[in-house]
Amino acid sequence: MQQKAMGDSGLVCSALGFGTWELSTTQYGAIDVAQASNAVAMAIDHGITLFDTAEVYGPYHSEELLGKALGNRRNEIVLVTKVGFTYDDAGKITGRSSKHDYILERTEGCLRRLNTDCIDLMLIHWPDHATPIAEPIGALEALKAAGKIRHYGVSNFTVAMMEECEQAGHLTANQVGYHPYDRRMQAEVLPYCLAHQIGFMAYGTLAFGLLTGTFTPKTTFVDWDWRSKGSAFGLPLFEREHFLKELRVTQRLKEFAADYGRTVAQLAIAWVTGHPAVSVALVGMRNEQELVENVQATEWQLSDADRAAIDQIFVEEAVPTYVDAAQAV
Repeated sequence: MQQKAMGDSGLVCSALGFGTWELSTTQYGAIDVAQASNAVAMAIDHGITLFDTAEVYGPYHSEELLGKALGNRRNEIVLVTKVGFTYDDAGKITGRSSKHDYILERTEGCLRRLNTDCIDLMLIHWPDHATPIAEPIGALEALKAAGKIRHYGVSNFTVAMMEECEQAGHLTANQVGYHPYDRRMQAEVLPYCLAHQIGFMAYGTLAFGLLTGTFTPKTTFVDWDWRSKGSAFGLPLFEREHFLKELRVTQRLKEFAADYGRTVAQLAIAWVTGHPAVSVALVGMRNEQELVENVQATEWQLSDADRAAIDQIFVEEAVPTYVDAAQAV
């Protein structure tokens, strides 16, 4: 497994990371929890050294499952989690908060659920527009000084927001959505991270299932699956008209990948990891078959001609890649 540096932090991780949003049992379709937990151990055996979670996944389910699944192998991996949401007594999200004391409080819960004394990389999950950025950065610096986290960063932050963060401290990473259907980060965020030695963690590498090759025109999502609403982080990827067009693109990408003896999921992973600013591509893996397929994708280096041919498919099918669209924060 290829290893990459996370910015200038000295933190090194596998180019492919294990994303655990799918371990949430209330947000992301039906899963076999036992099978998914087994995939954690298998992932480590196959060289995956970064595992990403968040308290909001569930909430809390993903962290709890990951903490149990890691067991005594915790110190073999880079552990990443995220805070920054507020909840009611039933666990429903009520808003965002990055206030100093709130970040400290929520981190204690993460440590407990993940059964660890220190989190390798703590991220602010989404920007809290009501709180000056210096406040959460101060909290993260305090957690670092106390030995409760090793490094810190943000998720879903714009360049302007990262610039404010850099005035108060130094970010190790920014985690933002990036895949062939969503290229909004190419205009500013990716170049900024590369220039300022900030790691870029790409989530949604398989376009939330669009690039697995398993969806058909008959595919629907249960009401509690977030994709049933149609929107994916500000983009209409799962609205019916867009979805059907995207399936045509995915089919053509599947055929393109097959010419290399690869799958469309492997093409998506190779496409993301091939960007020089990307430190790690996060992918959910529920079983050994998916795991092996995903790991093998890191061996594939797309050429400039390959990437141009992929772009041409989007052009011919008139499916947007949202290069110039603003990120919704």
